[in-house]
Amino acid sequence: MEPKPIALKVLDVISIILLGVATYLALVFAPTEAVMGQVQRVFYFHIGTAWVGLLGFLLAAGTGVAYLVTKDAKWDIIEVAAVEISLVFFLITIILGSIWARPVWNTWWTWDPRLTTAAITELIYIAYFMLREGIEDPDRRARFGAVYTLIGGVSAPITFMVIRLFRTIHPVIIGSGDPGAQGTFAMTGGMKVAFFFALFTFTVVFVDLFWNRIRMGNLAAKVEQLKLNVMQ
Repeated sequence: MEPKPIALKVLDVISIILLGVATYLALVFAPTEAVMGQVQRVFYFHIGTAWVGLLGFLLAAGTGVAYLVTKDAKWDIIEVAAVEISLVFFLITIILGSIWARPVWNTWWTWDPRLTTAAITELIYIAYFMLREGIEDPDRRARFGAVYTLIGGVSAPITFMVIRLFRTIHPVIIGSGDPGAQGTFAMTGGMKVAFFFALFTFTVVFVDLFWNRIRMGNLAAKVEQLKLNVMQ
């Protein structure tokens, strides 16, 4: 495997530093919310991980189109990297949301439209990897993946827009919220700093992990091709 590029090593370090700063801003710098108390601090990472989850799922759909047009295997590698990273981040989003919901909604989970669509999206992309594992031919697997991410990609924006389209108890922090939402709050200056810095941090972390995962994907593709050559 080729040595890790210096730029990627630097990005690794920057990502760790930014995560440290983001954690400080969320847990210490940002003021305590008057009604929800300390649990509101989960919000900063909850939104940050949700953002990169959406980013990766949409990116996977775009690379799916690129593969179908060009038939270049590199797009399949990029697609898998995007889905894999976003799947993990989106799971973290759901877990953090449940931690927040327990004291605020008095339950870990409720079948609210936002939570329901989030669970469906997570299951869709878990199934993506399970189904890919059952296809041995690389070209056929890549075609399947490309089409699947196009269809699955529809679920991601629906999940993020559902709180604006339907009546829901899930709060809308940016923009007007549903009067029935439970947990809505107005961000102060310190909260906004922590919020936007967390978005920036997780975007950088996503790029860093994405780059690393693509390098691993390229290596895995070479190993698979060698195996196919030996079997022929």
